[in-house]
Amino acid sequence: MSNVTVVGAQWGDEGKGKIVDWLSERADIVVRFQGGHNAGHTLVIGETVYKLSLLPSGVVRPGKLGVIGNGVVVDPWALLNEIATVAKQGLVITPDRLAIAENASLILPLHSHLDQALEQARGGKKIGTTGRGIGPAYEDKFARRAIRLCDLAHPATLKDRIDQLLFYHNALLKGLGAEPVEAADLLAALKDIAPRILPFARPVWQLLDQARSQSKKILFEGAQGAMLDVDHGTYPFVTSSHTVAGQAAAGAGVGVDAVGYVLGITKAYTTRVGSGPFPTEQENEVGQGLGERGHEFGTVTGRKRRCGWFDAVMVRQAAKIGGINGIALTKLDVLDGMEELKVCIGYQLDGKRIDRLPAAPASQENVTPIYETMEGWTDSTRGARSWADLPATAVKYVRRIEELIETPVALLSTSPERQDTILVRDPFAG
Repeated sequence: MSNVTVVGAQWGDEGKGKIVDWLSERADIVVRFQGGHNAGHTLVIGETVYKLSLLPSGVVRPGKLGVIGNGVVVDPWALLNEIATVAKQGLVITPDRLAIAENASLILPLHSHLDQALEQARGGKKIGTTGRGIGPAYEDKFARRAIRLCDLAHPATLKDRIDQLLFYHNALLKGLGAEPVEAADLLAALKDIAPRILPFARPVWQLLDQARSQSKKILFEGAQGAMLDVDHGTYPFVTSSHTVAGQAAAGAGVGVDAVGYVLGITKAYTTRVGSGPFPTEQENEVGQGLGERGHEFGTVTGRKRRCGWFDAVMVRQAAKIGGINGIALTKLDVLDGMEELKVCIGYQLDGKRIDRLPAAPASQENVTPIYETMEGWTDSTRGARSWADLPATAVKYVRRIEELIETPVALLSTSPERQDTILVRDPFAG
């Protein structure tokens, strides 16, 4: 049996939470390997709706171990609040159910403060961050001044790390006209939270190595999507981490051979939150209708998502960059009742047809989509659990997408409900 890595193949919000939850029934361990609490995964379990940001989606299932890998930046206050929230829903998270990599970098209150100050200073050129400090925390990590989870167990080290951190950040905050951070206040806050968060700290790389030696199945859960990858996305309107499957190995502390089958999640149309290019965006009744039927509001921010037609060029590019073996196509039911559908099959740029999303921001802004029009369907696909339940034109739409993105459909989701899923190929079978 293979491990499985789940990643987004668009701009995030593709429905990864439901798919990970569905797959986690056959997994032993579910691992988050990048991002922070800017991710939002909504799970509908019977009458209960869980909205997770840092917790791996698999924790909602009894007997599964959730892991937050070293590639994630962790806001300990946000995580404990999330644990408290799900506890009110009857889901108790203990160190037996959740492990956090001891070498994970922390998001501190100053990071969100700085994130918001920087975004405000950009004026009309905002990137569209969630303001939760993800970017500044990753900057500190790669600048080698981050405070890591393991530092909380060593007061002398912690004080030294804080002094080094504030030497940089207070100068920056002063330049932005913001209040500096007092070292004593930050030290006191971290000492206060340390006893509550340290029990979850583990050598995750070793834990996962032992699991592999015991032939346990691991499900790696990505956040955001390929087009938000810091290298391969629509830069600079991207997140601050690598969102492609290759990050699963580095962000969890396992060999690249552990990544296994790569399942890319993509909606049957396209959405995006925040600023940045969006070639197939529909700022009209079509886009408004997709948003209303698909309930397109960000899980974390509540921001309204921009909506448009399916972009096969972009998803094909994401599949090739990310080594995607198969896709899970979600929200097919949102297209129910539309007389005709359009799929982007290429772009026009400077009078020439191209088959890729170019890297330059100016080119990304200026590409014009080339559409193929397809017949829609009037029958409902919502809740379908087999191909036989789907209208013939819906099947035709799915098959055409497979051809255009050069990647087979492995799963088809027809509602937010856990069991409303058509299995075409079992990712755990490799």
